[in-house]
Amino acid sequence: MDAVEDGQSYTVTRDGREIGELVPLRRRRRFVSRTEFAAMSRTSPGFDLERLRAEQEAVLDGDLDDPYAR
Repeated sequence: MDAVEDGQSYTVTRDGREIGELVPLRRRRRFVSRTEFAAMSRTSPGFDLERLRAEQEAVLDGDLDDPYAR
């Protein structure tokens, strides 16, 4: 387990037949610096709020039922 924690992966076998893999979990970062966020935002595609709303209206039913009204 120490080796897996350090990044090593293993193939699990039964009777010489591969049946699985033991791999380290990918850890996701929870914090992105303001500078890094700004750099990513500069290269992101544009966002059209009006187009998004129009697409939502086309797909969603405007008359949502109250789930508690039974």
